Amino acid sequence: MSFRIGFGIDFHQLTEGRELWIGGVLIPHHKGALGHSDADVLLHAICDALLGALALGDIGIHFPNTDPAYKNIDSKILLKHTYGLIREKKYKVVNIDSSLCLEAPKIKKYAPAMQEVIASILELEKDAVSIKATTTETMGFVGREEGLVAYATVLLEKDEVK
Repeated sequence: MSFRIGFGIDFHQLTEGRELWIGGVLIPHHKGALGHSDADVLLHAICDALLGALALGDIGIHFPNTDPAYKNIDSKILLKHTYGLIREKKYKVVNIDSSLCLEAPKIKKYAPAMQEVIASILELEKDAVSIKATTTETMGFVGREEGLVAYATVLLEKDEVK
């Protein structure tokens, strides 16, 4: 099979006293995402999408939250490792389409930096990484700013060169 599609989703609670990392970028905000790692919801969703495209399990299998080695780890490291698994299977990423669901902060001005970080790790052009955002119009846990969600879809192609 020369093309594979993967879908990933991730959720994290928002809490005081934590940094907010999204897409590998530190975003100033009064709340941060709670998790075993740096809780970068977007990079986690992308990892799951990559792993899912090749039926390699999910982020929890590869980076369990019970392993102290991953305590507060930078999720860019997790994405690099995940990408290595994709390359071992002789696939490359064609593009990523992602959506963030959060009430605040507004991420539009941070999206280009997120695209650059993700594109750099996955050896892509910046325009191959789509990052969109929406709110829940103040409804539910996202609307109450108790948490945030990220969705990611990836397209992989068999890389005959490697």
